[in-house]
Amino acid sequence: MNKKASKGKYVWTATVGEKGQIVIPKQARDIFGIKPGDSLILLGDEKRGIAIPPKGAFLHLLESAFGDDDKDGDSE
Repeated sequence: MNKKASKGKYVWTATVGEKGQIVIPKQARDIFGIKPGDSLILLGDEKRGIAIPPKGAFLHLLESAFGDDDKDGDSE
């Protein structure tokens, strides 16, 4: 199923395989620039479901948490 909702909004379905894997539809991969080998973040909420945010959505957060520790001049 591929249904376009309002502008910029999409709905897709995917089937879960025997190994728990899903295939992200080609149109979704193209729109969001998902390439083979990319890592994705899956967010889960037992009441609201699973979300896969766009690449880079957490870049600032990750850089803050895991960024270059050498910025203060300390080095090992």
